[in-house]
Amino acid sequence: MTQFYILLAIFLWSSLGIVIRLAAVPVHILIFYALIISGVLQGTYIIAKGLYREIAGVTKIKYPLLLGVVSAVNMLTYYFAFKETTVANAVLTHYTAPVIVAVLAVVFLKEKLSLLLMSAMLLASAGLWIMLNGLSLGEQQSAGIVAGTVSGVAYALIVIFGRLYSRQYHPVVLTFLVNTTIIMLLAPFIREFPRHAVWSYLFMGVVHSTIAPVLYYRGLRDVTATRTAVLGYLEPLCAILLAMFFLHEMPGIRSLYGGILILFSGYLTIRGKHEATS
Repeated sequence: MTQFYILLAIFLWSSLGIVIRLAAVPVHILIFYALIISGVLQGTYIIAKGLYREIAGVTKIKYPLLLGVVSAVNMLTYYFAFKETTVANAVLTHYTAPVIVAVLAVVFLKEKLSLLLMSAMLLASAGLWIMLNGLSLGEQQSAGIVAGTVSGVAYALIVIFGRLYSRQYHPVVLTFLVNTTIIMLLAPFIREFPRHAVWSYLFMGVVHSTIAPVLYYRGLRDVTATRTAVLGYLEPLCAILLAMFFLHEMPGIRSLYGGILILFSGYLTIRGKHEATS
């Protein structure tokens, strides 16, 4: 049942690209107002259930604040990628995350650099090169692919921090603290309220910023980070299929070839981690 929480969250998040495209507003504005709505919903629930007692002092909230900063980077770069390149390019580059997790473990946790991990790194690099080949750095497609890759780094950190700290907090409390941090970071840059996109603020605030993360953090309580990463590979598939259906956007041949290499590199990384711990 706990895996179902993560699967449902992933399916809901896979519709992000469509909403971002249809909203047609700057990504920081879209994120800010969506999180305001989700903050009201989550804050009301926290007060009604007395969960505010979990928020006590700086030492208690410093980890959600750190997770909030990383989540802000993830959201801004991921949303930007959806606006500047195809949905396929955005989600496939985003899913370099498992390889990046393994690389960070080598650097910061002094884990050994295995032959399998080196192969995965080469495959992921080759996949990105194929997707970027033929594009100049000044073009939108290239900027979107780079942003998607940066969001993959941030997502890798979210998986690690979420796994470390999710058991210490109620899922709604953790989501509220993370979203509040992002709101505070974005507030100085908000100068307008595009009324034509109110529907997108409501939809994203309820679905993408409240229901999905609560389900995700709830699932992380009992599902390992490795299994979570495996389940996460359904998001590119769902996102590409939804983009084909709603946006009539067919992925290019370079996106398919490069994406297959990236996804396979992630599979190798996860397989190696599983074998090392079994």
